[in-house]
Amino acid sequence: MSRYTLTKVALRSAAIGYVLCLILLPLTAIGFQSFEDGLIRFMDDIQQPQAKAALILTLEAALLTTVINALFGTLSAWVLVRYTFPGRGFLNALVDLPFAIPTLVAGIMIAALYGATSPIGAWLLKGGVEVLYNVPGIVLAMLFVTMPFTIRSLQPVLMELEQDQEEAAYTLGATPWQAFWRVTVPSVLPGLLTGIFLTFVRALGEFGSVVIVAGNIPLKTQVAAVYVYGEIESYNPQGATSVSVVVLIVSFLALMLLERLTRPPGERLPTLVKRALKVQLPVFSSNSKLHIQN
Repeated sequence: MSRYTLTKVALRSAAIGYVLCLILLPLTAIGFQSFEDGLIRFMDDIQQPQAKAALILTLEAALLTTVINALFGTLSAWVLVRYTFPGRGFLNALVDLPFAIPTLVAGIMIAALYGATSPIGAWLLKGGVEVLYNVPGIVLAMLFVTMPFTIRSLQPVLMELEQDQEEAAYTLGATPWQAFWRVTVPSVLPGLLTGIFLTFVRALGEFGSVVIVAGNIPLKTQVAAVYVYGEIESYNPQGATSVSVVVLIVSFLALMLLERLTRPPGERLPTLVKRALKVQLPVFSSNSKLHIQN
């Protein structure tokens, strides 16, 4: 075996072993623990009223966060790439701040800004809008920690995108909005989908900021991650792992869908699905064609 082959095998083994040790083995362990007492116990754990409410709230908040970040993240990436204005570098640096600070600190900042004793929080309370210990606070916390994903996924694609196609659309009579939706969006779709799906799966597992602003009120503001933490504190690891597995399955399915959608158009469907969708068209001879006409 040559030195090149040995090096290639060693690098491949190191990469596979790294992923197995850090990701696959922990996932396998939590999967075995959640089904240790059987499928019936697992279903009972996730169908508990408190667990079910936490999972539904988490999915709803994560979906709303994803929609908001998709819209405003796309707008922010567009402005940061296509426009030059004073303070653009400072604003561009601020985008990465949620990656740099602990999520617990993010929750404290949101609580300080929207608390009942702050000017903004008091003004919102007078209008009947309660941010802290309510769903709006949860969504704000998720928005803060997931804000960079869409922007950073779109920026490199927008930087490499030539404006010739957009200018050609303008010359053909397209409005800026039509050029954006029919020319720009299809060109940056892989980056946009990456940002959207990463935002969703990150919001599903958010804990540090949400535990500060949500208040951990069962059946009202308790998200899945906080529920899991509470079950562990209550010495119920079985219930905690069952809910964790549901969140992991949803996240994994979302990432698998992202991997398929960002492939070239001809490779998005699995091979088995392609074979199932193939239809053998009948081949008609000239005699059969004449027969059909008659």
